[in-house]
Amino acid sequence: MRAVNLKRPCPFWAEDGHCSIKDCHVEPCPESKIPVGIKAGSSNKYSKVANDTKELEDCEQANKLGAINSTLSNQSKEAFIDWARYDDSQDHFCELDDERSPAAQYVDLLLNPERYTGYKGSSAWRVWNSIYEENCFKPRSVYRPLNPLAPGRGEDDGESFYTWLEGLCLEKRVFYKLISGLHASINLHLCANYLLEETWGKPSWGPNMKEFKRRFDPVETKGEGPRRLKNLYFLYLIELRALSKVAPYFERSIVDLYTGNVEEDADTKMLLLNIFQDTKSFPMHFDEKSMFAGDKKGAKSLKEEFRLHFKNISRIMDCVGCDKCRLWGKLQTQGLGTALKILFSEKEIQKLPENSPSKGFQLTRQEIVALLNAFGRLSTSIRELQNFKVLLQHRR
Repeated sequence: MRAVNLKRPCPFWAEDGHCSIKDCHVEPCPESKIPVGIKAGSSNKYSKVANDTKELEDCEQANKLGAINSTLSNQSKEAFIDWARYDDSQDHFCELDDERSPAAQYVDLLLNPERYTGYKGSSAWRVWNSIYEENCFKPRSVYRPLNPLAPGRGEDDGESFYTWLEGLCLEKRVFYKLISGLHASINLHLCANYLLEETWGKPSWGPNMKEFKRRFDPVETKGEGPRRLKNLYFLYLIELRALSKVAPYFERSIVDLYTGNVEEDADTKMLLLNIFQDTKSFPMHFDEKSMFAGDKKGAKSLKEEFRLHFKNISRIMDCVGCDKCRLWGKLQTQGLGTALKILFSEKEIQKLPENSPSKGFQLTRQEIVALLNAFGRLSTSIRELQNFKVLLQHRR
């Protein structure tokens, strides 16, 4: 379950491509189905003690999801100041939704799966074009291969593009590969859960081989498809590395992921720790220490530029015209942003106190949900890729 604001306006252009297809719609959770610990409106409170306040009681009695109680205890005021101070720090890589906003809704991700909805065309292309053209350190004179919005409809073989890319520093090459990997992952989900036919009002979803080949086949993409898939694996390793790095944060006894259901909370914590244990069986995912390792002033400046570019991409996701696509686009972008935040906070994580809230590093509930679900999406992408390989072999 995730809180998301799907009504935030696009900050870059007047959105004129809103998807009216029914499969674009997101069905929010009724308030009665939201666990008490989640709808408390306190994104950093994981324990029962932290949630057992008048603030929670007021929230339970509210008639509208996201209703704000304007009365705050001194303890809550101090907590908000501390969270705001941290959220405004330089290590925040993503634009997060305000869970206390009246426009925020709780959505069951299992009931709103990521799949092809019919949202496509110039509106969808404009979002990705803006991401690549304005946020991947790329000069406008260098065109991405197969970009339909580029002059000549993207028929360039990519030679000039990859010559430019190889000339970039490591950090900027990594940035492009992360965005390309995210794009590939999302496209794989859409190909694997495509609307194949609709008979008597009952849609049939499944793998679309033609769409998969159009996006990833070496011949149809002039060699670009395999590069995209390689970047998908690279992104997977990055997020796997982040999970292994953040394990000490969750292994502390003070973190219990409180929702109000004691048994489920204990099971969730155990399953989460099992995931972290699995990540330790493959320790060398990616060595982020090689990044931002130049002179101190230059490294700090480059890291800040890196962070601002990624934060801008998270804002572009509010320009997606399909609610379901926007939901999953925002979630996966925020998941990657959270992974980056973790990778560049190693020292702060190592200094965490065992039995008291941390001030040097903390994650909101929204960031935790995004991190784990984004990694789950990447894992699913790789599984779906294997399924497509099997289907291709059978067709031969």
